[in-house]
Amino acid sequence: MMELWLVPVGQKLLLWGAAGAVSLAGATLLLSLLQMLASYARKWQQMRDIPTVATPLPLLGHSLHMKQDAKEFFQQIIYYSEEFRHMPLLKLWIGPVPMVALYHAENVEVILTSSKQIDKSSMYQFLEPWLGLGLLTSTGNKWRTRRKMLTPTFHFTILEEFLDIMNEQANILVKKLEKHVNQEAFNCFFYITLCALDIICETAMGKNINAQNNDDSEYVRAVYRMSDIILRRIRMPWLWLNLSYSIFKEGREHKRSLKILHNFTNNVITERANEMEAGGGYRDKNKRRAFLDLLLCATDDEGNKLSHEDIREEVDTFMFEGHDTTAAAINWSLYLLGSYPEVQKKVDSELDEVFGNSDRPATLEDLKKLKYLDCVIKETLRIFPSVPFFGRKLNEDCEVAGFKVSKGTEALIVTYALHRDPKYFPDPEEFRPERFFPENMQGRHPYAYVPFSAGPRNCIGQKFAMMEEKAILSCLLRQFWVESNQKREELGLAGELILRPHNGIWIKLKSRNANES
Repeated sequence: MMELWLVPVGQKLLLWGAAGAVSLAGATLLLSLLQMLASYARKWQQMRDIPTVATPLPLLGHSLHMKQDAKEFFQQIIYYSEEFRHMPLLKLWIGPVPMVALYHAENVEVILTSSKQIDKSSMYQFLEPWLGLGLLTSTGNKWRTRRKMLTPTFHFTILEEFLDIMNEQANILVKKLEKHVNQEAFNCFFYITLCALDIICETAMGKNINAQNNDDSEYVRAVYRMSDIILRRIRMPWLWLNLSYSIFKEGREHKRSLKILHNFTNNVITERANEMEAGGGYRDKNKRRAFLDLLLCATDDEGNKLSHEDIREEVDTFMFEGHDTTAAAINWSLYLLGSYPEVQKKVDSELDEVFGNSDRPATLEDLKKLKYLDCVIKETLRIFPSVPFFGRKLNEDCEVAGFKVSKGTEALIVTYALHRDPKYFPDPEEFRPERFFPENMQGRHPYAYVPFSAGPRNCIGQKFAMMEEKAILSCLLRQFWVESNQKREELGLAGELILRPHNGIWIKLKSRNANES
């Protein structure tokens, strides 16, 4: 005690100040926890009548029920949505966060048509280190301004310029696949994915990374590793805190992959910006335009240009959203066509009508004429939607099917289950492109089929995606006849960031001309 009195008065004040600061911080933390608990209790009470799968545990909710493996987790969600299809919606607690699964068109419409419920699920925050606050992850005024700014870059006259790239890469793909003609079944998934990656790199950044001939690219590996890391983090609440994430091995891998991805994009942006500056604002006219060039010139209503960081956000978003989704759709189309030869014959007839015996590159006019192929792709996206579910975070209380759903709830739109509603799609597991003939679509609920989402936050790149899918499929199917003997249960469906076949897509190829003879 005597020693304490020997401490100078100023130091005593510092000690008391430090103790006060600690007490204030503790009180603030306690207050935050009490507020969280009060909010949690209110939501629990408010949403108690919504059907659920099992009695949730306090604070932990259904976390201990949920599978961690991607394949098992997806099968679990699908099982729940089928088991409870008679219910208008389904409640799950992911830890202390409530989630409602929606898989009926009428209820999906409530969320997707709202001009207020535009916040993406809080799970999208795990994409932010990579994608920043770009078109996919931003909300409010930033999203509205950015969406308005970028919409002209997806006009058909601009997209037409990208068709040459699509045709070139599709021809490379054909040459890569020729070695499999009249051979054993092979997994085509990675071939298609590398083709789509080459297309998005050149259209988004103007950079040819030649992934189809160099699948060991550091950038390519980083894209795939980052997608896997993000998915695992979403499913594991103990990896959510940024402070502790770096302690784990995956956190360190995340940091390494992020550096590779951002360095690559930053270097490309700097290079293109310097070229434009050197050319007085115009790039070499012999070089193709890319989305990046359009972003470098884009301005908002007040004439403000995007910053380097803004541009990187959007380029990275294009890269993330623009290859895996289209690659999956093409792969699933090949699988279904290989499983339904009578449908493939109809596609062949249409290709003959449009192209004859020519192997010329497809034009935009050609693609417009491929109406049956268009229905094939749409039906493929119904059965195997590239994005099997997506989320919104409700920013205000709302009512769905007579139930009160609290602000802060995660609304999960289960596209995979929605597209299998027998009310709108009889015999939903059957592959019938005719469902999308104009006369057969009359009277169908507009929100029964949402492969590109819908409403204010629908996919800005859906025309680009459909164009790419038709270009690649028309090129492949003019050269090859596809056969598939995989049963649905052998695919090993995994609902990751996209719908993947855990066991791959195994097909056999024959020369189309030989098959016709």
